[in-house]
Amino acid sequence: MLTESRKLLRIMLLVAGLSVLPGCGSLYLLQAARGQAQILADRRPIPEVVADPKTPAAVRDTLTEVSAARDFATHELGLPDNRSYRLYADIGRPYVVWNVVAAAEFSVSPKVWCFPIAGCVPYRGYFHQKAAQSYADKLDTVGYDTVVEGVPAYSTLGHFDDPILNTMLPYGRDQLAAIIFHELAHQLIYVANDSAFNEAFASTVEETGLARWLAAQGRPADIEKFRVSEARSRQFSDLLRRARLDLAKLYASKLPPDAMRAAKQARLAALGDAIRATEKRLGKQSGYGAWVAKGFNNAELASIATYENCEPGFVRLLAQQDNDLPRFYAAVRALAKQPRAERDAQVCTTGPE
Repeated sequence: MLTESRKLLRIMLLVAGLSVLPGCGSLYLLQAARGQAQILADRRPIPEVVADPKTPAAVRDTLTEVSAARDFATHELGLPDNRSYRLYADIGRPYVVWNVVAAAEFSVSPKVWCFPIAGCVPYRGYFHQKAAQSYADKLDTVGYDTVVEGVPAYSTLGHFDDPILNTMLPYGRDQLAAIIFHELAHQLIYVANDSAFNEAFASTVEETGLARWLAAQGRPADIEKFRVSEARSRQFSDLLRRARLDLAKLYASKLPPDAMRAAKQARLAALGDAIRATEKRLGKQSGYGAWVAKGFNNAELASIATYENCEPGFVRLLAQQDNDLPRFYAAVRALAKQPRAERDAQVCTTGPE
C-alpha cells in the first residue's frame, strides 16, 4: 500500500502532467495539492496533542471527548476503522477551504466542475478565500449567481488520514462528533459524480449517529432537544425546497427575460419574508440570516439542495431496514450500483434540484 507521502507525490505528478494540457486548470489543481500537503504536514496524533502542556484546556477537553465519539463511530456505527480523525491539525485559519457554487441566472441547478480525482462536483474549492472570491467574481461578470462558502471539513475519501481540524472545533462537541460521522460516511460509500446522493447519505448517517451517540452517553434530554431542533430545521428546508420548485417552473416558462427577472426577485423576496416569519413563530434562527438580509440567489438555493434534496429518501430507506445500519449500508450499496435515474427515483424528491 502506498504511504501518504507517496500518494501525495502521485497527485503532484498528475498535476504536473496536466500542466501541458490546454484549459485543464493546472494552477487550480496545484493549489489544491499544496493545500492538502499543508494539512498532512500539520497533523499530530491526538494523544500527543492532549499531553502537550501548550495545548489549551478547551482544545484538550474537546479532543479527549471526541476521541470517544471516534471509537463509537467504528464500533457502533460500522464506519471505517482507520487513522482518520485520530489526528489533529491547527491550520491557522477559520475554514479549511472556501467553496464557490454557481448557478445560471435562470436555473436552480448548480454549475458542475470535473476533476481527475474527485470526479464531477457542484462546487470548486479553494484553500485561500481571496482566490475563491476572485473566481466567483469572474463568474458574476458572465451572468452567474454565485456564493462563496467557508467549509470546516472535507473528506479525502480514505486517500489520506483526515485529521480533526481547528476549523471544526467552534461547532461544539456534539456537532463535531456529527461532522466526524458525516465525513467517515463518505469514506464508507461514495458514488462518483453524484454529490446529492453522497451528501444525503452522509447526512442521514450523521443525524442517526449523533442521536445514538447521545443515547449511549445517557443524555435523553439532549436527544429530545436534538429532535426538536431537527424538526424545526425541516420547516426551513421545506420553505427552501418550495422556492426552488417554484423558480424551476418559472425558469422553464417562456416569459421574456425582463419579466422573468422581476418574477425571480419577487419569489426570492417572498422566501426571505417566509423565513423571517418562521423564525419569529419558532423563536429560532434559521442560519440563513445573512442571505435573507441581502436577498437569496440561485447559487445559494442550489448549494442547499445538494445537501438536503435526497435526505428524506435516505431516512425512509433507513426506516425500511428497521433502523439497522449494516442493512442500511447494504441497501445503499445496492442502490449505488443502479443508474442515476433509478437512484433518484427511489431516494430523491422529484423536481429539478
